Amino acid sequence: MLHGGVGFCRRVWDYGLCMLGMNTKDTGNLGESIACEFLMQKGFTIKERNYRKPWGEIDIIAEKGGIVRFVEVKSVSYKMIDVFSRETDGYRPEERVDSRKLEKISRTAETYMAEKHLDQDRQIDVVAVFLDPSTRKAVCTLYEGVV
Repeated sequence: MLHGGVGFCRRVWDYGLCMLGMNTKDTGNLGESIACEFLMQKGFTIKERNYRKPWGEIDIIAEKGGIVRFVEVKSVSYKMIDVFSRETDGYRPEERVDSRKLEKISRTAETYMAEKHLDQDRQIDVVAVFLDPSTRKAVCTLYEGVV
């Protein structure tokens, strides 16, 4: 569950790709690509994708306003009745970012900062991506500073 003073914004994207036959990994990869474009449109600079260590992975490492952002992307594919109907569906992919996941991201982020010899502010953000295969549109929601 996300907590703290989380700020968020939402945008609809036309990703124009056919999702027939996509598995969970494909959906995740597409969601991460859409999330990168979404973040760049919001003024973020993408530094790395899929930074991996044995104890964790960070989907996107970005920077904005001198702050290093470690971004977890959660994607789900479903048919949307309308853009905001997910609030009543009872399923929110961003809620799959639990305290254990945040601890892994935090540990991995510390390693990244040490490896790159960075001494600047950092935070963990989450982007939820809802993919609608019938319209080939995606709704992105950014939750900033989730820890």
